[in-house]
Amino acid sequence: MRKPLLKGLGFGITSGVITALGLLIGLISGTHSKLAVIGGILALAVADSLSDAVGIHISEEAENEHGAKEIWEASTFTLLSKFGLTVSFIVPVLLFNLQEAIYWSIAWGLITLTAFSAHMAKSQGKSVLKVVGEHVMIAALVIVLAHVVGSAIYEALG
Repeated sequence: MRKPLLKGLGFGITSGVITALGLLIGLISGTHSKLAVIGGILALAVADSLSDAVGIHISEEAENEHGAKEIWEASTFTLLSKFGLTVSFIVPVLLFNLQEAIYWSIAWGLITLTAFSAHMAKSQGKSVLKVVGEHVMIAALVIVLAHVVGSAIYEALG
């Protein structure tokens, strides 16, 4: 896969999983509302996907190492992968009660993150276990912190 496409896809997948899980779990813990969770995921899918795509675009321009086509490819793949992956987290919320949706969402997110991280590590000749472990640990930290913050807000204001 070409480098700009891999960069956009990797950024979109990683950011999509970690951000969507953090938001989903924080909103479920803080609101216990399917409507709030679905609305939050859709708002995140639009706003954060566009924001990340623009961020990648500017970052690539600042490096001054790529042509316009490569820059737009990385930006477009960031947008599409982040948006698509983020929206996919609505499915468990629609299909299950919120407690079950948390478990299905975590499983979906960690499987996706693990698969991409393992692919990336193998293609770069790095330790799959080390790369996957690092990325999963970061996702786990986000999950725990989002739950703690959401629960604290629910206790204080709910």
